[in-house]
Amino acid sequence: MGKTRVGIIYGGRSVEHEISILSARNIVHNIDKDKFETTLIGIDKSGKWFLTNAMEQRISEGEPLELLLDTTSPEFRTASSKHIFDVVFPVLHGTDGEDGAVQGLLQTLGIAYVGSDVLGSAVAMDKLVSKQLLEANNVPVAAYLHYFIQDRKRISYPEVTDKLGHSIIVKPVNLGSSVGVTKVNSVEDFETAIDDAFQYDNSILIEEFIEGREVECAVLGNENPIVSIAGEIKLSDKYDFYSYTAKYEDPDSADIVIPAAMDKEVHNRIKEYSLRAYQVLHCSDLSRVDLFVTKENKVFVNEVNTLPGFTNISMYPSLLQYENVPYQELITRLIQMALDRNASNDRITTNYDSEL
Repeated sequence: MGKTRVGIIYGGRSVEHEISILSARNIVHNIDKDKFETTLIGIDKSGKWFLTNAMEQRISEGEPLELLLDTTSPEFRTASSKHIFDVVFPVLHGTDGEDGAVQGLLQTLGIAYVGSDVLGSAVAMDKLVSKQLLEANNVPVAAYLHYFIQDRKRISYPEVTDKLGHSIIVKPVNLGSSVGVTKVNSVEDFETAIDDAFQYDNSILIEEFIEGREVECAVLGNENPIVSIAGEIKLSDKYDFYSYTAKYEDPDSADIVIPAAMDKEVHNRIKEYSLRAYQVLHCSDLSRVDLFVTKENKVFVNEVNTLPGFTNISMYPSLLQYENVPYQELITRLIQMALDRNASNDRITTNYDSEL
């Protein structure tokens, strides 16, 4: 048997472009090279696709790619080469990569891919829809208000704080890595935060600020998912919440503690809510569930990330390493799950004989 041909897509037309590159670099470094043959596909910030030779190469310096739209044998082509993949690993975070867009393209062509399908990706990425689904299934979330860009002039600080309290979080509905997210404690900060969030999306959420510990769980699998122990992010006193700067730019911003120190009953509740959120949002293969735990030991699900970070400091692979799933084995399992799901979908017919 030859090696499984894996296309690794990274970069993307997203504010999380750089994080995607870091994640993909780690996956390429750690993938089992005895089992898998990898081909790198970079998407630059304008949305153009390129075949690249190495993760160190600038994406735009690669060979421009075309795609043959043939479900019997879809090919990625350059002027000098053709590539057919057994499976694609879309190491893409945020817009056009984690929201179901790329998943829809791959699914239409019948290409196996790692991660949630179109539905799971879209609902988990949309923070409003995911909150509504979680609430409907008795998974606790922070109180919130929702506004579209056309509502901008009527968003009132007194009205918002009357409903949510004086400490609030403003965020775009469809984004990740805490981009466009601001903690607000005054009317002066409020207007700036609203305008900043609307830079990244046409709809925003305003949430009550949950004073508590930030914890995360890793979920892996489909029929019988593994739910990891919870890990805690202990922020430095100079940060009010886990911002983009704290996550990626300041190495001293936080300590990652695995496992989080807490009562067994609270830990079990965290795992229960994490699994329920994963299933309610129709996730597949993998997700990281972010939660808050208050001083009173109330647990709230913040959000579900269907393609969590795979950087050196990322919580998802670290949590699964604690559960005796080493990084290389994790990648192998994810690729095999993608192949199995695609094979299962192949049994579904798209033909129906009729007399029309």
